[in-house]
Amino acid sequence: MTPVPIFSTDHGSLFQGDCLDLLASLEDESIDLIFADPPFNLNKDYGSGIRDDLDEDRYLDWCGQWIKEGCRLLAKGGAFWLYNLPRWNVELGHKLNDNGMLFRHWVAVDIKMVMPIPGRLYPSHYSLLYYTKGKPKRFVRPRVPIPVCRHCGGDIKDYGGHRNKLNPAGLNVTDVWTDIPPVRHARTKRRGANELSEKLLERVVTISSVEGDIVLDPFGGSGTTFAVAERLHRRWLGSELGEVEPIIARLEGRTFVVPAPNRGDAAKGQQKRPTREVPAHQSLF
Repeated sequence: MTPVPIFSTDHGSLFQGDCLDLLASLEDESIDLIFADPPFNLNKDYGSGIRDDLDEDRYLDWCGQWIKEGCRLLAKGGAFWLYNLPRWNVELGHKLNDNGMLFRHWVAVDIKMVMPIPGRLYPSHYSLLYYTKGKPKRFVRPRVPIPVCRHCGGDIKDYGGHRNKLNPAGLNVTDVWTDIPPVRHARTKRRGANELSEKLLERVVTISSVEGDIVLDPFGGSGTTFAVAERLHRRWLGSELGEVEPIIARLEGRTFVVPAPNRGDAAKGQQKRPTREVPAHQSLF
């Protein structure tokens, strides 16, 4: 059956349920930009009945399913951005390659963890893959302010004596993003599990789309992609398997009270409650 949206605005529609059902219902090459922030398979609590602890082969097989569907849906020149841990994106990049996508960048999003991990280097970035379906039809290179010392206000670098030749609009964005703030405080979070900064989505949407383009996010989460798409006048589609009230409240401008998690974002999210065994990608209905 064709999925029915649980909530709609003038710009987009939100569906509740298995993202694979939504993806399968959409037409080939009908989407301009896909942003995917799937569960990281870290046994986080995404609500009653949803598992986030699949074995590695099952997790990668599931990712391969929605990646394949996403590549089918992308219009020629469309962009596919995939946010995950480096461990998984190493594997998921192969799946994008196998579907004929063109690698553009591995973006390192510099967000420090809370605690070092014994026996390993201190992890300090998440991976954001950027692929396109052939030559990109949209690419806007954003600029960032020229960094200055927070104490004296002077330039941090001398730019080889060519400071006066820098673009007054700022520096070109590199593939290492050090200016994306984590969303970890109760006053800014809209759900107990992880939430992405609107600044990250603003950059992705600005780079790879223009007003009127269609943005798809199969893992709605707290609704950051949809909120940014609304503000930047992009059309959007998205789904969320778990609770959708935080997304709806956000899009309606209402406050949603978030219960404090038992563990921090950089660990394993909230303490896992006992659930029946339903994979994170399987519909609850």
